Amino acid sequence: MSETSDLTPAETQVWRAFPRGESVDFRTAENEDPALCDTWGAERTLRASVLRALLVKAPREEGEIAALKITGARITGTLDLKYAEIDAPVRLSHCHFDGVPDLYGARLRQLNLSRSVLPGLASGTLRVEGVLRMTDCRVRGPVRLGGARISGALFMERAQFTAQDDAEPVLQLNQATIGDDLWAPEMRAHGQVRLTGAAITGRINLQDAEFDNPGGTALDAQNLNGGAHVRARCVRTRGRVELRGSRIAGRVDLLHARLSHPGDTALRASSCVIGELWLSGGERIEGALNLRRSQIEILTLDPEMLPEEVHLGNLTYTALTPHEPAGRRLAMLERDGGEYEPYAYEQLTAAYRRIGDDDAARLVQLAKARRRRTTLTWYGRLWGYLQDATVGYGFRPMRAAVWLLSLVAIGSIAYGLDHPRPIKADEAPDFNPVFYTLDLLLPVVGFGQEAAFAPHGWHQWLSYVLIITGWILATTIVAGVTRSVSRQ
Repeated sequence: MSETSDLTPAETQVWRAFPRGESVDFRTAENEDPALCDTWGAERTLRASVLRALLVKAPREEGEIAALKITGARITGTLDLKYAEIDAPVRLSHCHFDGVPDLYGARLRQLNLSRSVLPGLASGTLRVEGVLRMTDCRVRGPVRLGGARISGALFMERAQFTAQDDAEPVLQLNQATIGDDLWAPEMRAHGQVRLTGAAITGRINLQDAEFDNPGGTALDAQNLNGGAHVRARCVRTRGRVELRGSRIAGRVDLLHARLSHPGDTALRASSCVIGELWLSGGERIEGALNLRRSQIEILTLDPEMLPEEVHLGNLTYTALTPHEPAGRRLAMLERDGGEYEPYAYEQLTAAYRRIGDDDAARLVQLAKARRRRTTLTWYGRLWGYLQDATVGYGFRPMRAAVWLLSLVAIGSIAYGLDHPRPIKADEAPDFNPVFYTLDLLLPVVGFGQEAAFAPHGWHQWLSYVLIITGWILATTIVAGVTRSVSRQ
């Protein structure tokens, strides 16, 4: 019995069109919804076993390029192409699959499932020499593409992925290799999308995509290796976005993104190497932001997007944009889990110095010293308060001059109204209240006034206060200035 003896008219039409690469379109209207296939009869129904036999066994016509091009058909049964090597391109667009196609380990030249409706897709370790298209697909079960090797691009524009089992990711591209772009703007994933260990040479376009997995990981892209840009502008996520350990040569564009995972981490991009990271223009992140141990050339951070909890320990960046006053940038360091991270302050200081904003750099260093003070013992904190009040830890030297002039004014008025008595009246110089006060305040410089006069009563107590204050002021000035000079 021949291969075509029991074929239906629809299957016969496809069988005859295949050797010449002709298209077979079963649609009655271009805007048909393949999800509403219950009214489709035998005239547009194809058995999966027939398609398998066609791809694996059908003869070719000399001088023609065979191709399977079907539009608007209902495919019954399971299309089983495990380990098959298919030389002809396959296009099954606007189709409805009753069973989950099994392409595990198959090798195909090109596969196009655009606008089709599927209950799932089993395609682990699939090899595609050209392009895999799933544009506008609707899949109601898991899509398993783990370990797939796609020489060209993977297109998933406006595709919708939903799985019945919440324990399994709706889209698995873990350890996949894509030789060109991953193109998935406006994709909708209701469940976890897994990209762990994937290597994508071209761009990753997730603009306007939606990843919805509340309470879990919405996008797991740990150890992702991206050779170009990741465009995730206006992306919306409910659940964790995991980028830990990823290496992305270009930029990660999260402009106008909405990231939400309340009570947990919304975005973890720790231990990453990224060319540029853009977090700007979107709503405030709901959940923690973790950038620990990452290396980023250009970091664009909008203070309005930062959540209450950020983790920046050992984060390294070359440039921080946009340029903001130090006060607005310091807020993110103060939210760093309540822990003192000196490296974060040094990075921010270096970023300001690279653009020549030395005033902002000094403010960051002053904030660092104040933050460090909270980790010291009580006497260390007391000494810190003294340095802060007198010279601002060496970053506000004019404050010392204000203290000095104020104390000189107090002493000059007090001693000018009531001169202290001379120790030896016949040898004492003329009394000068200003230089007498300076003699008390300055521990090293002497003007011959202090040794010649002896205050009494409350003036004596005032002299003690001025002497002690002078020593404290001098010590803190030396300590602060030394610290400032050593940093320079």
